[in-house]
Amino acid sequence: MFTSYDPANDPDQLRLRQTGTFRYDLLLKGGIVLDPANGVYRSSDIAFIGDRVAALGDEISSEMALQTLNIAGGIVTPGWVDFHVHAFPGVSPLSVPVDEYSLPRGVTTAVSAGDAGASTFEGFVQYVIKPARTRLYGFLNICRTGLAGYPAGELRDLLLLDVAEAARAAREHEAYCLGIKVRMTRFIVGDNGMEPLHRAIAAAELAHVPVMVHVYDIPGTLDELLACLRPGDIVTHVFMGTQNGILDGTARLLPVVLEARSRGVLFDVGHGSKAGFSIPVARAALEQGFLPDTISTDAHTQSVNTTMTDLATVMSKFLNLGMTIEDVVERVTARPAALIGKKPMLGTLSINAPADAVVMRLVENDHGALFDDAGNQMSAQHRIVVQHTISRGRLVGAPYRYPHV
Repeated sequence: MFTSYDPANDPDQLRLRQTGTFRYDLLLKGGIVLDPANGVYRSSDIAFIGDRVAALGDEISSEMALQTLNIAGGIVTPGWVDFHVHAFPGVSPLSVPVDEYSLPRGVTTAVSAGDAGASTFEGFVQYVIKPARTRLYGFLNICRTGLAGYPAGELRDLLLLDVAEAARAAREHEAYCLGIKVRMTRFIVGDNGMEPLHRAIAAAELAHVPVMVHVYDIPGTLDELLACLRPGDIVTHVFMGTQNGILDGTARLLPVVLEARSRGVLFDVGHGSKAGFSIPVARAALEQGFLPDTISTDAHTQSVNTTMTDLATVMSKFLNLGMTIEDVVERVTARPAALIGKKPMLGTLSINAPADAVVMRLVENDHGALFDDAGNQMSAQHRIVVQHTISRGRLVGAPYRYPHV
């Protein structure tokens, strides 16, 4: 298990402090800090001590740090929050190993979207969340077994959709459980129609948490589904390319979608694979001013090997669809962090915030293309590339070196 680093207990650092030559563990020098939560987008050095942000400012001396990384031209953002991943390997066949996949790609906090249910969430906490270096939370699947039976539809047997047990497990693991997940797809629910959604909402109301609803080839109509949702509930795969989507036959946003947003329903990208994300749908929605609340990958064993790839690629798609870099970064930092609501100052670079950060670069006029799984494409005029990830004050994939003392 990764534990917070306490410089006060490190004898080498104590000696450096006593000689007056050291104040910070890690200094990122010469970059541009982009912190949407604080309205910051300017040139600045940034320093960390232990697992906290310690200082921002012009010309912080490298002599004050144990380790200095010169990142001239790089953009420093808070560590990215991927609000929809699958991260219970060995139990859920869809899952990827979260530290191996996420950390080198800029994701320092991730949210498992329904991998574990009431019967398996305890194992998810003990064997995945607690040992992970990635900060990890989860939505609890309304099905007791979660996605352990994938690809079988987990919502076909109503005996496994136990409202009381789901609510109990969500309350018991409230430190890590963000809400209830339900996958509303025809082949997953079988003949049960909207009943799995009704049970998910009932469990969420008992546990006082939101519901995350996967919409993809849904049973019934989108009107019927959205009418069930409450303020704070989340629709994921919002830009899906199947029937019953957010657009009408003329590519206009459906009034029920706008009405749902006006009463507080949230909309997550959840890119995924197959028809989980459509470039034409996303373009039409953004042109009408309908931006996602959160940008996420739906990283799983299929999507990571298709056009989704990783969070930087998904962010690049929205940058090329016309969103500003500030809006894109906000939707992978401050906004999902606020929805998590478990860690003060997560998703920011405020002083004393968690020492999670990404050093990225914007590659302009890439001359490449970005795709969805239906073969639609757009030119990649702007591409986000991750250079370094800092997780809890440590560079990911790089040794932490002390100077000679």
